[in-house]
Amino acid sequence: MRILTLTLLLVGSIAVAAPAWVSDQFEITLRTGPSTSNAIQLTLRSGTQLEVLERDSDSGYSKVRTSGGTEGWVLSRYLMSEPSAREQLATLTSQLNEAASAGDSLESQLAGVRSQYAQATNQIQSLERDKTQLEQDLADIRRTAANALSLDRQNTELRQKLADAEIQVGTLEQENRALTSQSTRYWFMTGGGLVVVGIILGLWLPRVRMPRKSRYDRF
Repeated sequence: MRILTLTLLLVGSIAVAAPAWVSDQFEITLRTGPSTSNAIQLTLRSGTQLEVLERDSDSGYSKVRTSGGTEGWVLSRYLMSEPSAREQLATLTSQLNEAASAGDSLESQLAGVRSQYAQATNQIQSLERDKTQLEQDLADIRRTAANALSLDRQNTELRQKLADAEIQVGTLEQENRALTSQSTRYWFMTGGGLVVVGIILGLWLPRVRMPRKSRYDRF
């Protein structure tokens, strides 16, 4: 049973391993795991041939092995099942030269190679246009991100200023309440003093008798 299991695993690993090539449009990163949080091991140029060891449909990554034996994970959508257009163009150019040197007997083969060469050239031109557009889109995204960061910093500064202003307003309100309370106490004490003085005068003045003037005081 163990031998059968090992045999099935070996057959499965052989079936999964398949050649793949990096897409023409990008230079991609080879990571230690199937996510952008994993470390980058290598940067793989367009046209690099890889051996696919495993595909993870959930994460969208494939485990691959380079010709140098380095294993890692790359995004599956950046892999092609055939060599890149540049690689095909180089091969077709070599075939075209060989066919041209073979003479009239290879005229039909030469015509086929030329047709493939033209198709490959058109594909490269299309990919170059796509690359230019992608670079422009990336530049726009970077500018947008920079603007967003600037706005975030400005918002942070404004929030800080608002918090400082609120603290200052709270301090002024507290001082105002203190002054109002002090003024109220002052006027209360002043009013109380006047009332007391009025009471005293009211009690004292009736008791004061003015001296009567004699008629002889007129002379």
